[in-house]
Amino acid sequence: MENRIKDADVSASLARNTLDEIPQPKSDAKEIVGLVKHGGKVDGYQLSDGAVVSREEGVRMAKEGGIRGVGVAHRKDTEYLKSIPDETESNNLSNLPSISG
Repeated sequence: MENRIKDADVSASLARNTLDEIPQPKSDAKEIVGLVKHGGKVDGYQLSDGAVVSREEGVRMAKEGGIRGVGVAHRKDTEYLKSIPDETESNNLSNLPSISG
């Protein structure tokens, strides 16, 4: 049992290392409840208050503490949001429903 806990801790640490930044959310921060996709790529996020924001706006909001449960990562020159690893797969962004933007 102890080895499983250590393995989970190592996996979570490795996953956190893929994030460039883990912003501190404000008390009134929103959560991401859906992904806006075009051609299979995430272009934006639907927030818990019903607002739909672009990927860029979501990154800006997260950096300012306006979105909880996510960190900022990048691929080439593009920043995007990723779930903060917490051993619960059901709240991963990749498991959220897609919406039309």
